[in-house]
Amino acid sequence: PTSAQVTVAPHSGRFCYTLDNDVLSREQRQFYEDNGYLLIRNLVSDQDIERFRKEFTRICKREVKPPGVMIMKDESQKSQFGQSESVVNKVQDFQEDEELFRYCTLPEILKYVECFTGPNIMAMHTMLINKLPDSEQQTFLHPMHQDLHYFPFRPASRIVCAWTAMERAHQDNGCLVVQPGTHRTALKPHGYPQWEGKANKLFHGLLDEDEKIPKVHLVMEKGDTVFFHPLLIHGSGINRTSGFRKSISCHFASSECHYIDVKNTTQEHLEKELQEMVCKKYNATSVELKDIWNFRARLVQGERINL
Repeated sequence: PTSAQVTVAPHSGRFCYTLDNDVLSREQRQFYEDNGYLLIRNLVSDQDIERFRKEFTRICKREVKPPGVMIMKDESQKSQFGQSESVVNKVQDFQEDEELFRYCTLPEILKYVECFTGPNIMAMHTMLINKLPDSEQQTFLHPMHQDLHYFPFRPASRIVCAWTAMERAHQDNGCLVVQPGTHRTALKPHGYPQWEGKANKLFHGLLDEDEKIPKVHLVMEKGDTVFFHPLLIHGSGINRTSGFRKSISCHFASSECHYIDVKNTTQEHLEKELQEMVCKKYNATSVELKDIWNFRARLVQGERINL
């Protein structure tokens, strides 16, 4: 069974996934309603992106060690390179790094986030992704997945991801790929892909992908930002270039969302994997999933209510 609590929040009028305000046009709201994502061009400044890039480099060089940050490395290369930009493919949970966390507080980002979450906004899950040039094993092909698979809180309609390209993202370097309209489907079972080579930790994918659903490659310029629903099926291709493809993202949720119990759902095996990783990192004997998310979560606007 999948988690039963995948329902849209109460809403006025005919829009299920956006809230009434004067930020989004009627056409933008309808596009998100129909497709589950909305691309806003040139939203984040070059100056901010350069600051994020420098902080990422400092973290790779261990010049700064933010508490709680999870530095994820290419499983197939980390024994060769130690810790460098050439091996770090993700800096996750940067909520305690003040420089990177500025992304989650940018007024130009929150202006749009509020259209989906309402005024009480929590930053729940933060990532700076450094898609490395890929090997023949397709290590960094991120299989098609739904982000709600990772989240033990609901309702889904009050969660949104902001994903900003830190350089041009296109098919050759592994841009985002989405299946428009799939945000209206249920949460599907996920697991590690059955392919050769080493799958990177927590790169889960759909166990049963429908190849007939059309895919759209989101070609984005530096500073472009896409906002998307946590049930939207998406992924990214391999990086066929010799350079890196960086992006920075945050999943935001209304603080009025609530935690759910994932026992006896398709999310239960993920809970166990995450608990094992955290216990190993902090040398703990046990940890509750809700406590992990309480540690990750940080208020960015309004009042902290449930999360």
